[in-house]
Amino acid sequence: MKSYRKELWFNVPTRMDFVHITPDVEECLRESGVQEGLVLVNAMHITASVFINDNESGLHHDYKKWLEKLAPHEPVAGYQHNVGEDNADAHMKRQIMGREVVVAITEGKLDLGTWERIFYGEFDGRRNKRVLVKIIGE
Repeated sequence: MKSYRKELWFNVPTRMDFVHITPDVEECLRESGVQEGLVLVNAMHITASVFINDNESGLHHDYKKWLEKLAPHEPVAGYQHNVGEDNADAHMKRQIMGREVVVAITEGKLDLGTWERIFYGEFDGRRNKRVLVKIIGE
């Protein structure tokens, strides 16, 4: 069995945004040489997410509006966690959107549904953060 590990680094210039990372994960898969197996893609920061959904700008806009309604950034004084920080909302947004995805690898390709794509979700941006890609298989 082969094992492959790579870190992808992001510095999103805004507080919240979504980055399409399917091509980055596909490049990792090519580098790994794995034809059959699994890939784990997970955010290594508690205020960021990795998720699968449609690559459609209207949906991403709707996600941002919805997340801000569920866990608004302001007023920051409304959160107990925000003692010396202002990112309690980002922790909650990450919890909603999830930490990681696992995708099957079949015949050397990501086995995604027709419209499925992998995204990095940032909820407390403007600094370097990383995503782990771990691939195992044959």
